[in-house]
Amino acid sequence: MKGFVDDIEDLADANEAFRRVLYTGRYLQLVIMRLLPGEEIGLETHLEHDQFFQFIDGRGAVIIDGIRTAVEDDHVVLAPAGSRHNIVNTGDEPLKFYTLYGPPEHRDGVVHDSLADAARAPESFDGRRSE
Repeated sequence: MKGFVDDIEDLADANEAFRRVLYTGRYLQLVIMRLLPGEEIGLETHLEHDQFFQFIDGRGAVIIDGIRTAVEDDHVVLAPAGSRHNIVNTGDEPLKFYTLYGPPEHRDGVVHDSLADAARAPESFDGRRSE
């Protein structure tokens, strides 16, 4: 089958990794993430692309250009290109969500089990796609 079809809420809810790249297309990438209580993705800026977040489970906060907003299940966030943004888990349970990058940001299929793993093994999109 071409493309990606699955139940994203089930996949994100079952995810136990900090970052798991599910699909990489030519112009878009699908990634599921999990932040443990108190963790954050870290302040980042993507100059060349927008980023979409859909929260599945847990409570957190998104900070975009210094403005902090609470998020929880079913909230969506769009961080526009050039914005400084961060996601923080403010709850007592894991914060689970998925994100779409356009264009891709990470190597296809990469899995970082923890935030520390991601920090120890920085990587970026190498041009390879899922199909």
